[in-house]
Amino acid sequence: MAASFTGDSCIENPTTYDRFQQLKAFDESKSGVKGLVDAGITKIPRIFCRPKEDLVSVKPTQDQFVVPVIDLGNIEQRSDEVISGVKKAAGEVGFFQVVNHGVPQRVLDEMLVAARAFHELPSEVKKGYYTRETRKKVIYSSNFDLYQSRFANWRDTLFCVIGPEPLDPQELPLVCRDIMMKYSNHIHKLGTTLFELLSQALGLKPDHLLGLDCPKGHCLLSHYYPACPEPELTMGTTKHSDPDFLTILLQDQIGGLQVFHENQWIDVPFVPGALVVNIGDLLQLISNDKFKSVEHRVLANRTGPRVSVACFFTPHLYPSTKIYGPIKELLSEENPPIYHETTVQHFISYYDSKGLDEKFALTQFKLHG
Repeated sequence: MAASFTGDSCIENPTTYDRFQQLKAFDESKSGVKGLVDAGITKIPRIFCRPKEDLVSVKPTQDQFVVPVIDLGNIEQRSDEVISGVKKAAGEVGFFQVVNHGVPQRVLDEMLVAARAFHELPSEVKKGYYTRETRKKVIYSSNFDLYQSRFANWRDTLFCVIGPEPLDPQELPLVCRDIMMKYSNHIHKLGTTLFELLSQALGLKPDHLLGLDCPKGHCLLSHYYPACPEPELTMGTTKHSDPDFLTILLQDQIGGLQVFHENQWIDVPFVPGALVVNIGDLLQLISNDKFKSVEHRVLANRTGPRVSVACFFTPHLYPSTKIYGPIKELLSEENPPIYHETTVQHFISYYDSKGLDEKFALTQFKLHG
């Protein structure tokens, strides 16, 4: 498989290059980026090469700005302080880290180990989960937008829809089954707490976002970024925002996650025991821009693998006629609605159809006039 790519690197310009056939060959191998690395490639295949016009420095601008860290310990006694911190972070940065969040360190450690263990299973075992059928609840693939994107990302993913319809644990790979269900339960409780804090940060009752079913469904995405022989020529994950209400991310110590803040890229460093939280597109929509869903990316790295587990709070493609628009209590003559109403399904379908094309999905849902 890898042999068909080895003579087709970024710096060469063969007249016979057929991008679709190369993508198809990579996809049909069902081996992902990990398969290429295991085959011993020393040059990245051309399908992963960023366009020449993009090949500016990917290093963040040096800046004193630090992504906020919010302590959730003793929250009952410190509610005003915590809500104030959440309001500032969600409204100004769109990203923050939480500590003393209630998820045991042992569970965090075991989740990362299990995520890595899945991606390092023999290729023949993983192939049983490889699919581009979006309606499946457990999907192993490399680049959900492989055929839409300008260049493929140096990343493989295990995508699992945990709710709102309960997932049968037997559908999960054995190597990560038990810890994934345990981690999911912990992260759902934390998500509920965060939605209560975010509701209050909007000046609403604590259960307002819960009443809108924001934490009702969630998906777990276990990302695996193998060490890359030419990291400056590709990306781990292209610049994007998240198509959900809220994301909670568990990341290892390798680094590479960056957030776009005030026209520069800022590192989101590994903080021992912390979880990274970011506002999703749907929460920016219903908050009528009071909260910010910001663009972020992951750099490819010579060191690796980098492993992360993202929890997307969204019903995803679960059939529902529920309509989401700017929350009425937040609107006034001075603050008219910025977005038109949509279903989650419609929003996800639009997002998936365009892929990670570096265009902000919410722009499509803005009211014009």
